[in-house]
Amino acid sequence: MSNRRQQLLEAAQTFCTSFASQKPPEDIFSLFSTSPDVTAKEHGLPQLAPFLGREFKGQDGIREYFSLISSLLTYENMRFSNYIVDEVERKVSVRGEARFMWTSTWQSWDEVFTYMLAFDEDCKVLRYEIWADSGAAYLARRGRLIELL
Repeated sequence: MSNRRQQLLEAAQTFCTSFASQKPPEDIFSLFSTSPDVTAKEHGLPQLAPFLGREFKGQDGIREYFSLISSLLTYENMRFSNYIVDEVERKVSVRGEARFMWTSTWQSWDEVFTYMLAFDEDCKVLRYEIWADSGAAYLARRGRLIELL
């Protein structure tokens, strides 16, 4: 394994472990690039949840995204596997699993999701993209997920 590939893998594992162990927000923010181009985006229809389909840009955007998520959701038993490293593009994709709960309705669901992490030259996260089960989040938000489970 090349040195660059190993650095990217370790950076991605550190990032994912910080989530899984529910590190304080400042610890997570320290893993992001200080570039003004740093972004977070969770894919999905914006009408389904306030954090979906929007690009949160810059340090303030990253903080806004995580503040919004933490005000609406909690999670437990988060784990990651299947890291795929592209050292040319400086990207790592990873499969995650966790149990999420929409805090205002107390409805929860088990979810499999994917992160795509793009890194800057210092192996700090420059782009954070998430693909997840936006339908379950929407139904939990509306208090209707339990009807289907």
